[in-house]
Amino acid sequence: MIEIPERKPVFTAKPPNPSRLADGVSDAIAAALFDGRISPGEPLPPEGEIAREFGVSKPIAREALRQLTAAGLIFTQQGKVARAKALSGESMDKIYGYAVRSSLKRLREANEMRRVVETGIARLAAERRDPEGLDIMRQGLAGMLASVQEPSGFTAADILFHLGLAVTTGNYMIRVHMESMRSVQREVSELFSRRANRSDADWRATIDRHQAIYDAIAVGDADLAEQKIREHFEAADIASLEVADKLKDAER
Repeated sequence: MIEIPERKPVFTAKPPNPSRLADGVSDAIAAALFDGRISPGEPLPPEGEIAREFGVSKPIAREALRQLTAAGLIFTQQGKVARAKALSGESMDKIYGYAVRSSLKRLREANEMRRVVETGIARLAAERRDPEGLDIMRQGLAGMLASVQEPSGFTAADILFHLGLAVTTGNYMIRVHMESMRSVQREVSELFSRRANRSDADWRATIDRHQAIYDAIAVGDADLAEQKIREHFEAADIASLEVADKLKDAER
């Protein structure tokens, strides 16, 4: 008789609190995803095996997987094992997207959040100067230069620049959070670009502000990086919200 070796536990599970069994199972699986024991795209153990490892019923294991699917950490297909997803800001980006499109008030609040968050990010980026992030920022600048008077391309390059800003911190969670704000960035950038009287000089002034942020970060000047990103928001985002006000009035 061939002896089948027992599979090594994946989750280093601790017995969950009986009153919150599914939460305990989902927390342990999430920990395995975050620390790399299960890579993006890799299948999770079958539902029955998860139940055995944690000492819970299959319905509890199924509920834990449902929670992780809702959080965007895994994806499932009928009749197939669940697979891990790469951590991203996709779920929150959808929520922010709904919010900023719902009302001008929510757009203002989201824009205010972005200013508060990105000034801190700029400081850390200048202190860390991760090469990958600096390269992404340069790609964003090049994309802006190539997209003057072309709003959709300019917006995409703008979003790429700010992702690079986050990557330059070397902090993965900051990168994910920046990804979650893409809807906010897209809404503001598109509003700004929709101004009928936007001249070439105005487009290039926007590029110059981004270039100044990059230059401050590249030389490691955290104070200057914070100053330049504040100046950028004052000039660009506030103007975008003024455009939004006008568009709102025109719809009445």
